[in-house]
Amino acid sequence: MKNIVSVDWLYAKLDDESVIPVDCRFYLNNKDQGQEEYHDAHIPGAHYADLEKNLSGPVRDRGGRHPLPDVDQFVSFLESMGVDETKTVVAYDAQNTAMAARLWWMLKYLGHEKVYVLDGGFQAWEKKNYPLTEKLPDVEKTTFKPDIQEDMVAELDEVRVAADTEDVVLIDARDEARYLGKSEPIDAKAGHIPGARNRFFMDNIEQGTWKSTEQLKERFEVEDKQVINYCGSGVTACVNVLALDEIGKKSKLYVGSWSDWSSYDEHTVETEANEK
Repeated sequence: MKNIVSVDWLYAKLDDESVIPVDCRFYLNNKDQGQEEYHDAHIPGAHYADLEKNLSGPVRDRGGRHPLPDVDQFVSFLESMGVDETKTVVAYDAQNTAMAARLWWMLKYLGHEKVYVLDGGFQAWEKKNYPLTEKLPDVEKTTFKPDIQEDMVAELDEVRVAADTEDVVLIDARDEARYLGKSEPIDAKAGHIPGARNRFFMDNIEQGTWKSTEQLKERFEVEDKQVINYCGSGVTACVNVLALDEIGKKSKLYVGSWSDWSSYDEHTVETEANEK
């Protein structure tokens, strides 16, 4: 697979200084737990990336719950881990690739091609009884030169147009209950962007590991159309971006996602009730 590596592959690269594992474990209901788990035990050589401290910027009135961080600050964070154009980054988490895919997407957005997610994540590494450590990695600070890929992002105006046309496919990565508006534990309104299809991000994975390319192709029948992905706050949608990339389909991310869309009173929403 183009964007996914196995734990066996990473284990064989533990002594390769050009390969940098990054631990992205994060729990929305306990925001310190991921870093605590990292300090208790992580893959040797791994750095830690916090979803809200490193992979997101400050929350504002608009823009969603996990807006992108300032580019210069994120570049400085990458440099502090020793990432430059010569390094291969392998992101992992314990959340079915949700957090790791966010780092994968952000590095792709900055033009870095050598980035992968770890198939099966931290659980697969543990299952193999591969080594874990409390030791923090040594690092030699580098210089990272971003090449921002603007076409990977869908701005709000573009999403508004997509909601009123059949020329663009909108894909919602949230679970079915939130998509249908049966529940909404976080955001201002329940439902989904008009016309969006539901492809729950966790259904890209089966028994902890990624489905095959053929299985992913069956999930995403997107014709020859532009695709815009969203979720609650621009995190789990990255898993669908990755899945689409695996089957050769480039797509965009609406970073603000439902948390941004639902913050506007004038925006129409669809639910199970109004689709009947």
